[in-house]
Formats: sequence, C-alpha cells, structure tokens
Amino acid sequence: MIKFEFTGILKEASEGGPYRRLPERSTKNAMAYDFYSPIDFKLEPKQTLLLKTGIKANMSDDVGLILNVRSSMGKKHIMLANSSGWVDSDYYGNIDNDGEIGFMFYNYGEDTWEVKAGDRIGQGMFIKYCIIEDDNVDTERVGGWGSTNV
Repeated sequence: MIKFEFTGILKEASEGGPYRRLPERSTKNAMAYDFYSPIDFKLEPKQTLLLKTGIKANMSDDVGLILNVRSSMGKKHIMLANSSGWVDSDYYGNIDNDGEIGFMFYNYGEDTWEVKAGDRIGQGMFIKYCIIEDDNVDTERVGGWGSTNV
C-alpha cells in the first residue's frame, strides 16, 4: 500500500488557512508526484527555508520516497539544501512530527523566489528497494527529520 495523507495540521485547515492538495502526477507517464505549497512565502538570495507540506506518505516497508526540486526550479536558482530528500517508510506517523514531509530549499541566485499557496514546489518519486540477505538491523526509529543517525 502506498498513499499520501494530510497530517493533523492540514486536516483542520479552513477557508483562508493553508492550501490543501495532495501530491499528484501531472501526466499519465510522469514518474514523480508534484507537491504543492500550502502557504505563500518568499525566499531571499542565499537563504534557506524548511517548508513543511502538511503531507505524509504511508508506504510498505520495502518502499521509500525520494524528494527533488522540479527541473524548472534550476532556472530560478533554487535547490534543495540537502540536494535530495529521502523519506523512509518508518518516518510515517513518527512521534516528533507525525511523518510530515518537508522540503529544505536554498536560493543560490540573486533574486527573491516568490511562491504562492498552490504553486508546485517539488516532486516525490516512490522507489522499491532491496536489502541484503544477511541484513540484521532491528533498530527502531525514535523521531522525525534526520533521526536515523542513532
């Protein structure tokens, strides 16, 4: 099973509140899902911003989600501060943030990047992965963003 869901914050969104839209593919052959900004924001040159999306991904244990910027964002000199995001299946519902997916943007250009609620701000691609035969890891996730460095 793989599906996107709203976190508690966007479940409660009302008119005038955050923009509510689950990620979706733009065309039938698109390999990634577009994420939409829940809010208006500006990112000044040489600044970093963590944008929380209000979205979480429920995935089976052998699936992960890779986050990237949209290809058109390179023309605007916007990148992910960590180059790509990796969301593990056990990130869903964690005690720190309920599995809310965030994008950490960096503006390496000279112009302010302005985003309106509802603009596409990134993409996520699900991947199936394998583990080696003698893998014996049994450590459990204990938190949210960046918490697997136990």
